[in-house]
Amino acid sequence: MKRALFLLLDQYADWEGSYLTTVLNQSVEWDVKTISLDKKVKSIGGLSTVIDYNLNEIEHYDLLVLIGGNSWNIEDLNLYNFINKAFFNKKYIGAICGSVDYLAKNGFLNTYSHTGNSKYLWNQYQAYTPQRAFVEEQAVKDDNLVTANGTAAVEFTDLVLKLIDFDSIENINKTTFINKHGFYGYCNTYGNPYL
Repeated sequence: MKRALFLLLDQYADWEGSYLTTVLNQSVEWDVKTISLDKKVKSIGGLSTVIDYNLNEIEHYDLLVLIGGNSWNIEDLNLYNFINKAFFNKKYIGAICGSVDYLAKNGFLNTYSHTGNSKYLWNQYQAYTPQRAFVEEQAVKDDNLVTANGTAAVEFTDLVLKLIDFDSIENINKTTFINKHGFYGYCNTYGNPYL
């Protein structure tokens, strides 16, 4: 079974991973787990979440998803080392919102095409010396990395599913379409799946 780790810091943005966790967790091929520095975190929306694993408790995983929020302006060596190891080992990585800011601040984005909330937020980051330009798109996929801004939960899900070859492109596109346009928009384009 493949494992997806969702890294959640305190004050995480609960909506940013909701589409992706739902799709992955319905698959018999994927196991969805949470990971953090703390045993329990609370989302921006006030949801208390008991974490499955501490960063030091897990080795095997196939996908690392960094969910944004208000706590990514953090200096923690364990967190840095964990993310650095994921990049070094070419793990599939998805990062959205504040977590992309963290990647920029620590130089992880320099060799990737990428996006985020705003490149102007990163001007003061000494380690941010991109060899590829910031792309003004909702979400961007390059090699083993997907980056997205905080309003791009649907586009982020779409590109992460394509990154990991979760399903056929056609089926992923249909999932994305229904999430963006709703059930009746889907019915108008693809037909009613219940008929």
